[in-house]
Amino acid sequence: MHETKHIGVYRGIEGKRVLVTGAGRGMGKMVALGFIRNGARVHICDVDRSRLDAFKKEEPSIGTSLTDISDPAQVDGLFGDIDRSMSGLDIVMNNTGIGGPRGPIEDVAIDDWNQAMAVNVNGAFHVVRRAVPMIKAAGGGSIVINASTSGLMGHPYSITYAATKFAVVGMARSLAMELGGHGIRVNTICPGPVFSTRQEERMKSEAQAQGISVREARERYFMTFGLSLSLPNVIDAEDIANMVLFVCSDAGSKITGQSLRVDGDTQTLVEPPPMALLLKADPSAKVPQTDGRYLEEAKARFHGRYKD
Repeated sequence: MHETKHIGVYRGIEGKRVLVTGAGRGMGKMVALGFIRNGARVHICDVDRSRLDAFKKEEPSIGTSLTDISDPAQVDGLFGDIDRSMSGLDIVMNNTGIGGPRGPIEDVAIDDWNQAMAVNVNGAFHVVRRAVPMIKAAGGGSIVINASTSGLMGHPYSITYAATKFAVVGMARSLAMELGGHGIRVNTICPGPVFSTRQEERMKSEAQAQGISVREARERYFMTFGLSLSLPNVIDAEDIANMVLFVCSDAGSKITGQSLRVDGDTQTLVEPPPMALLLKADPSAKVPQTDGRYLEEAKARFHGRYKD
C-alpha cells in the first residue's frame, strides 16, 4: 500500500538508536521504515506478534518486542531488550494509541474510558519515563509523541480520544521545558485524517453494513474528511514519517515544545463537516475546497491506491 520512495533523506539520523512503538502497521511502520532508510538502528514494539514477525521478515535488521505499553512491567521488559540489542537510545517515537469509544458522553462505558487512558496516556508516560535516562546518557536526542488534531480542538462524540490527546500534548510541552537543559527535544505530531490500514478496514466494514460498494464507501470517506481540510485531501503515512524524521534530524535541532500539525489545516472535526452537508443538499454549490482542480486530482490519487 505504501512505498518508502516518498520518504526523504535527512542528515543526522544515520547511526542513531531509535525506538518506535506501535510499529506493526500503518503510521508507526512507515515511521520505522523511514528511520531504517535513513540509516538508523531501529527497535519496534507492538501488541500483535504476527505484525512483528511480518515486519521482521521484511526488515531483518530491526529489533522487536511484544509489548503492551499500558503495562509498566512489559515496558520494563521492552527497555531491557533495547539495552541488550542497542546499548542505549537516542530517539523515541511513541506511536501507540487506540481510538476509544465513540458516542454521547452518557453512553461511554467507564472501562472503555479507562482503557483509552491506560494506552494513550499512561502508555506514553511509561515509555518516556524509561526512555529519558537512556537519552540523557546519550548526551541528548529527541522524543516524539503521536497526538492528533483531536488534541488541539474539540471532537464531539469522541471525547475520550480527544482527552487523551490533549493530555499527551500537555505532557510533551512540559517535558520540553524539563529536558531542554539535557539537549532533549520533545514534540508532538498532530495528524489529520490519515489513510491507513485501519481506515481501509473501516471503509470495507461500512460498505458491507450499508449495502454499497467499497468504492462508494471510499468516496464518502474522502469527501467527508477531505472537505474538512483547507487543503482537501487525506493525509498519507509518509507525510507523518517525513515530519517525524525532520524534527529528529539536524534540520529540526531547534524545534521543541511544539505540536506539529500534519493535517492539511483541519478546520473541523465535526462529522460530516458543513461543507459536505452543503454539497449533499446542492451538488452544484461552490465552497473553497472544491474550487480549482486539486480536489479531483487528490481524489483520483486516493482511489488509485486500491485495486478493486
